[in-house]
Amino acid sequence: MAETLTQRRVTAISIDRRPVFSLLVPIPVICFIGAVLTDLAYQGSDGNFMWADFSSWLIAAGLLFGAIGGAVLLIDSIRGGSWVSFLLLLAAWIAEFINSLVHARDGWTAVVPTGLILSVIGSLLILASGWTWRPIRYWTPGERT
Repeated sequence: MAETLTQRRVTAISIDRRPVFSLLVPIPVICFIGAVLTDLAYQGSDGNFMWADFSSWLIAAGLLFGAIGGAVLLIDSIRGGSWVSFLLLLAAWIAEFINSLVHARDGWTAVVPTGLILSVIGSLLILASGWTWRPIRYWTPGERT
């Protein structure tokens, strides 16, 4: 018999039955949390600019992989998934993009307090995006994860 659209199960873009987004999301999560830690280290070191450079590099890497993961998640959301994770990821990406502009400034004000606050906000948003992704999209009652 013909399969109707409502009977078809939404599947994520995957490689060897592993969703691509679940492979990509840990990278920006680690980078953004690392940026929070290096911002705190900068604040605690009384301005050793090496920590601000580390934060900038971590934010740049997180933005790159967050953009790739966002593109994959956008395609998954268009195909019938939940938009919550995508919107949280987009909000985290925007917060961290603004954070990268703040970190591009020179001196103490590049990190403290605005950069540190934006790092915390971006980290919380990316954690929420990763947390809400699988349970909302692919979990069904009675299925083991």
